Amino acid sequence: MKATLQTNKVFEILADSKKRITVMQGGSRSGKTYNILIWFIVKLLQEHGKTLTVVRQSLPSIKGSVLRDFVDIMGKLGIYDENNHNKTEQIYTLNTNTIEFVSADQPQKIRGRARHYLFCNEANELTYEAWMQLIMRTESKIVIDYNPSDISSWIYDNVVPRDDADFYITTFRDNPFLPKELVDELERMKDADPNYWQIYGLGERGLSQDLIYTHYKTTETWPEDGEVVYGLDFGFNVPTAMVKVCFYEGSAYIKEMLYETRLTTNDLCEKLKGLGIDRYDEIYCDAAEPKTIEELARNGFNAKSANKDVTEGIRAVKGTPLFIHQDSVNLLKELKSYRWKTDKNGNKLDAPVKFSDHASDAMRYAIYSKLTIPSITWGAI
Repeated sequence: MKATLQTNKVFEILADSKKRITVMQGGSRSGKTYNILIWFIVKLLQEHGKTLTVVRQSLPSIKGSVLRDFVDIMGKLGIYDENNHNKTEQIYTLNTNTIEFVSADQPQKIRGRARHYLFCNEANELTYEAWMQLIMRTESKIVIDYNPSDISSWIYDNVVPRDDADFYITTFRDNPFLPKELVDELERMKDADPNYWQIYGLGERGLSQDLIYTHYKTTETWPEDGEVVYGLDFGFNVPTAMVKVCFYEGSAYIKEMLYETRLTTNDLCEKLKGLGIDRYDEIYCDAAEPKTIEELARNGFNAKSANKDVTEGIRAVKGTPLFIHQDSVNLLKELKSYRWKTDKNGNKLDAPVKFSDHASDAMRYAIYSKLTIPSITWGAI
């Protein structure tokens, strides 16, 4: 089956690159990851017996991002075959080539394996030690991509200056296939916050590190007991996000349950039913959408308006020990860039930047509302 895919500047850069290492720094929605994958797939369709290793820091982040994009591309090309996909080992066989998806948090997986090609996705999540282990065992082309949200990184100091590396910055303006709604959201960052515009709009290194939440820890476990509530932030062109919060021994354990765009209210109701949420589970929702909250309630869910005092809500969350489940890929990504607004001189303002904060808001709704809104037990209906 013949198929074509739209590619952008990222693909063209890789097609013209003559260096061993290509560093792709970029803003949000520049199409870096998607086009890098297309380039490698096209390359491997013309070769045999090669190995491509695709690396990210954790397995959940791989499954929720780069692996999902890979399957999507292969499907659009009409060449995805489940028989070639070992989902246990996350290995795909393409044209006698091996494509393996490996998490850097398993040291044994990145030591001892040799490869021809390497793609480090969101490379700033990796340690310098992991990077060195990977490149020492890579024979040919290496591509790394990342958002420049860190002020300092081994990438800036130890990779970009190399004479065998080329360096490019791409932005959403290099991606002509973005929906207008997403372009408008990104353009609004100019006025929302200079630092966010610098990083996610222009794809350049940030000016400050005023992260709002720095006290959380990741966890593989979940309490067997405790009081459970949910937080829900509505979206359509931007993600609808839901988190589960379990209050246990003075701490809040948080797990991302839903993070998806273009959900109607009917879609959302079906998703909630699929998650096993029953009529007694409290769901604290974005109070800006009373109509949606009412429709959820009419569908049998215990949906209620959240306490949306942002400043006090953030203080409450910062005062609560947080344990984020490691499978909460999008929430963890948001928390790494959830910052205070700054003025043109870089001074911190007492408000967060409204960008890429959907799961973060849902977490705040759940925690702060539970602490401030009295619970009402439903009677029999």
